[in-house]
Amino acid sequence: MAPRLDFTSETFFRDTPKAIAKLRAAGPVVATHFPLVGDVWVTITHDATAQVLKDGATFTLRKEDGEVAGLRWWMPRLVATIANNMLTMDEPDHTRLRSIVDEAFRRRAIMDMQPRIRAIADDLAADLFAEGRPADLVQRYARILPLSVISELLGLPAADRPRFIAWANAMSSLTNVVSFFRLLFAFRKMRDYLAERLQLARVRGGEGLIAELVQVEREGGQITPDEMVSMLFLLLAAGSETTTHLISGSVYELLRNPGLRDWLEEDWSRVGLAVEEFLRFVSPVQFSKPRYVRHDVELEGVRLKKGDRVMVMLAAANMDPAVHDAPERLDLERKPNRHISFGTGIHFCLGHQLARIEAVCALEALFARWPKLSLAVDPARIQWRKRPGIRAIAQLPVVADEGGTLAARQTQAMTDRPFAAAN
Repeated sequence: MAPRLDFTSETFFRDTPKAIAKLRAAGPVVATHFPLVGDVWVTITHDATAQVLKDGATFTLRKEDGEVAGLRWWMPRLVATIANNMLTMDEPDHTRLRSIVDEAFRRRAIMDMQPRIRAIADDLAADLFAEGRPADLVQRYARILPLSVISELLGLPAADRPRFIAWANAMSSLTNVVSFFRLLFAFRKMRDYLAERLQLARVRGGEGLIAELVQVEREGGQITPDEMVSMLFLLLAAGSETTTHLISGSVYELLRNPGLRDWLEEDWSRVGLAVEEFLRFVSPVQFSKPRYVRHDVELEGVRLKKGDRVMVMLAAANMDPAVHDAPERLDLERKPNRHISFGTGIHFCLGHQLARIEAVCALEALFARWPKLSLAVDPARIQWRKRPGIRAIAQLPVVADEGGTLAARQTQAMTDRPFAAAN
């Protein structure tokens, strides 16, 4: 019998490897309850996770009636419209939509964006303490960088970024059914805004990925207007939210592990290797979307029945001792690193290159500008948002340490600007 875990608890997020070890003792695939989704099977091993992600004929994202497997009967139509994107589609619809956005991405040359991303990161790092000390690294840096990058990539006006930040904060507040319904207002505003930007691009043209998508649409790309809005919603949300938590989680680990930070600062050519380990260890995206079991099947020796739902636990796959030596240890020199944070199979993350570049630029720019950056509070006071499936630090108060003691920094944190956990 699997232990009953609260996947939104502080205990779970603070020591995820320990919680995963308890689940692993119950088997490679365990039955449990997941917030907002209900009763599901969860994969714990790397192999079980990969099998589910690759076998789209058995583990489908849509039920037999075409409904998204993760939707519940009480969810309004707006949610179904937004959820109708390539991440919730099986073949052939997935390839139809993926080919459209792949073509648009190819035209934007993601790898060539690194100098611009670094410039944005440098500017944000320079302004980190513009509103006082301590500064919340999540809101002042980790959230703004990926939002700025994806909005530039899409061709959205810089003046609209405060809207994106407000929407991103609203999405981060999703913890239960009540907060879910509060989030609908932000969803509706975001959908209407993106529909307006698409229409402007159709009429006036423009620069950026939105204009490229409209051009692909004109050239015969098979996509409905609702699917286009959902795709932009996905790109804006998924293209920023998860990278926010990768950056903040990585900085947190470096600030509380001075030896690892020193190792990295000795030679910044190591940063790419470090980011791969942060992807594995932090695992900002901890679970996949629910999948529907199309027929009775045995998964790693566990019998699943037709109609069951299964979620892959990416964080658990990344902690599988059969794949990673001492997986509970953060090892920035880990080679090879077979993490599965971007998934696998046809749904392998479209933005994996962009996320890696943003994380590299974020770390380099931050510590180049503030080489003595430190936590403004004891690490034990850091808390995570109670959001199921995402490992998201609520606030990360930092100071530019000039050699003071931890006690002095804590005093400064309480007197300059107190931070309250925002769950």
